[in-house]
Amino acid sequence: MTKVSTEIVRTLERLDVEYLFGYPGGRAIELLEELAASDIEVVRPRDEREASVMAEMYGRLHRKPGVLTGQGPWIGSIGAIGQMEARLGSSPMVAITEASERGDYSTLAPYQQARGDYGGFALPKILDGITKEWWFPRTPNETLRSTQLAFKHATAGRPGPTAVVLDGDAVTAEVPANDDPPALWSPEEQTKNWESSPTATDVERAAEHLANADRPVIVAGNGVHAAGAYDELEAVAETYDAVVATSYLGKSTIAETHDLAAGVIGSFGHEGANQAVSEADVLLVVGCRLNPMDTNWQAASFIRPDEQTILHADIDTRNAGWVYPADVGLIGDAKHSLSALGEAAAAFAPGNDWARDRARDARESFRVPECDTDDEPILPQRAVAAIDDIVDENTLVTADSGNNRFWLLNYLQTPARRTYFGSGGVGGMGWAGPAAVSAAITTDKDVIAVAGDGGFTMTMTCIETAVEYGVAPTFVVLNDTSLGMVRQMDDEIPGVDFHDTDFVQVAEGFGAEGMRVRSPGDLADPLESAKAADVPTVVDVRIDRDEEMVDALQSSFYEEVGGLHE
Repeated sequence: MTKVSTEIVRTLERLDVEYLFGYPGGRAIELLEELAASDIEVVRPRDEREASVMAEMYGRLHRKPGVLTGQGPWIGSIGAIGQMEARLGSSPMVAITEASERGDYSTLAPYQQARGDYGGFALPKILDGITKEWWFPRTPNETLRSTQLAFKHATAGRPGPTAVVLDGDAVTAEVPANDDPPALWSPEEQTKNWESSPTATDVERAAEHLANADRPVIVAGNGVHAAGAYDELEAVAETYDAVVATSYLGKSTIAETHDLAAGVIGSFGHEGANQAVSEADVLLVVGCRLNPMDTNWQAASFIRPDEQTILHADIDTRNAGWVYPADVGLIGDAKHSLSALGEAAAAFAPGNDWARDRARDARESFRVPECDTDDEPILPQRAVAAIDDIVDENTLVTADSGNNRFWLLNYLQTPARRTYFGSGGVGGMGWAGPAAVSAAITTDKDVIAVAGDGGFTMTMTCIETAVEYGVAPTFVVLNDTSLGMVRQMDDEIPGVDFHDTDFVQVAEGFGAEGMRVRSPGDLADPLESAKAADVPTVVDVRIDRDEEMVDALQSSFYEEVGGLHE
């Protein structure tokens, strides 16, 4: 007979878990003790917030659950950041936590107790609000079965975060012999999922619409990333001669240098991509729920269901036709839906003379005169153009929330698939740094994190984690010494200006390197040397705080509805 904690680790091993992101505390310590003898690598950042972001990024990047662990009160508070991003951004993730129970002391003016009865707080209620599913098992077999089900549900249908709240006594108990019902099945059997595909009738109808279109446009969303449907997306675009625009979370589902790529739609997206979507007679939306930023806050002239044929492919039938009525719904995994559309083209003769010229014109939005100016202080467009110069197909860029991400989505033209990932589910600040460290630890890619000084400061202790684990991401800080997006909305709002922090000294204090850049002519060398360095490097780029993001990037459709809904 073995302990539950031992069997949990064996379950993780049998499910091919490579990394566990977490922080020791509470009854999670028993799990971490067992991991000492395992080949699973424990990545311990400086707090549970960073651990949760690292686990979320792992799930998003590798398309299998990122595993988070730690003490319940902190997994349910600061550790909620990554779980919320995973929930709204569809990243597979499993949190293994606990409720800090103290046995017979749990009902006596309890300390840290999180199981939800009087005197404590209710971790299950928190998890109920931010995860797909959660379990609070009380027996050894329940605990093991719940762990298996957490992995199953994390990847079933639309991916997302799940959680298991370990009972203290069950973690240290022995697993009974599996002779009596209900049986405990193997992890491989219990976690198996089946993929879904659209019906043949719906595929045929959608294919006919695309084949007969004069101006077909595809909007590719995060579901293409989640399904790994990159080949299928390109094949459908090329088969039907369709322009490909993306949502913000769908950026880099297609190389933005592809001759059918138009850029990113939305309120602060590319004007060319927005115009192409508006001009479409047939619109194929794949793996995108069409949130308000994607749809320019439903500007009446942007997407027009009464005039345009809308085909909506989504893993969840509830999402197809959610925002705009769909003429055809393709319900299933994006890879299967796109593959079926590609095969169905054999029954038709698709083709038009519009798409490539339209996409080429749309791509002109990636470069503006400000990208090449040597004016001082450095314009953010110029800074992003310099980042663009060092990004190749073997480079991953992680983008934070705030003005920086909108400058990036406009002027960073991704050279290959899966080269850009941004905080856009819940859109929390402080995401880019820990996400970059996670990517650097778990891949062999060069990684560049881009954040404003506000977001960077929230999680800059991740630099120390990168040093400790021997990886060397580049951290680019677009520094305007303020909470730029809020300040530019109204500079009378209190609390928008920051102390001018010496990020070079901060980096060096963590054992990394740091450089400060104030002149456009000095951008190239520091960025190139930072990317080539074998230690983490912070490049503090002092940008023009008076360059208004909204004035520069607001789409004509967003302006139509009055702007500033962000």
